[in-house]
Amino acid sequence: MQMRYLIITLLPILMFSCKTKESKEDVKFDTPAEVVVPEFQTILDSSDLEGAILIYDKKKNTYYSNSFSESRVQHLPASTFKIPNSIIGLELNILENDKTIFKWDGTERYLPVWEQDLSLKDAFQTSCVPCYQELARKIGVEEMKKYVKKLKFGQMDIGEETIDNFWLMGSSKISPFEQVDFLKRLKEEQLPISKSTHETIKIILKIESTDSYTLSGKTGLSVYGEKDVGWFVGFVEKESNVYYFATKISPRLNDMARDDFNPLRQEVSIKALSKMNIIE
Repeated sequence: MQMRYLIITLLPILMFSCKTKESKEDVKFDTPAEVVVPEFQTILDSSDLEGAILIYDKKKNTYYSNSFSESRVQHLPASTFKIPNSIIGLELNILENDKTIFKWDGTERYLPVWEQDLSLKDAFQTSCVPCYQELARKIGVEEMKKYVKKLKFGQMDIGEETIDNFWLMGSSKISPFEQVDFLKRLKEEQLPISKSTHETIKIILKIESTDSYTLSGKTGLSVYGEKDVGWFVGFVEKESNVYYFATKISPRLNDMARDDFNPLRQEVSIKALSKMNIIE
């Protein structure tokens, strides 16, 4: 009788133990796979570049890269920060929608295309630095810190003296893995932002839409030491899948002209996406 009572008492404990073990094993299956793609390195080598191309296939829950170690190295976000900067401006009602105008003050700017009134969409897509510096100053240090923390966008070093350039110089940093994580949460509407903000960001991010896919993204450029560091981050929507990517590259040597380097940010990314049969 005592033995029977002991078995009955232990049975729920054993069942709970088995369920706990199964749930732990299930978590393991959710861990993304990492697959090295040597062809990505070939793409970079052929253009005299170094760095990392990182692609995440949502359906397969798999990351692809030429270098996973480099994909975890952080650098200044440069103009990829225009994504969270836009989000914060919209959430604080400093910006209304993609048609909100940044007025040109008539001063000479680095690029002639910036020397005009620009809508949010145009300012984003032409990467108008003065426009977004103005926006950052309007947001202010405290709100910027609060929202960057909420959005979990890398590690930004924000202060009174750096409010309008912390993403371009200094110690702010983010890795390709962190860029992809942020984009996933943005695309899957997991960020603590309004529906209208999300819809506006979708509009300004869109680069190209074809019968087979839609490409959205943002470039960035900063200087680390004596080397340019270029970004191209975004995602491709194709059929019922989403592919996220973050490319971070530098010239292998310092003698590459910036006009030659800048287009390579997108070019090598597109080649890698084509290699994966994501973009045809």
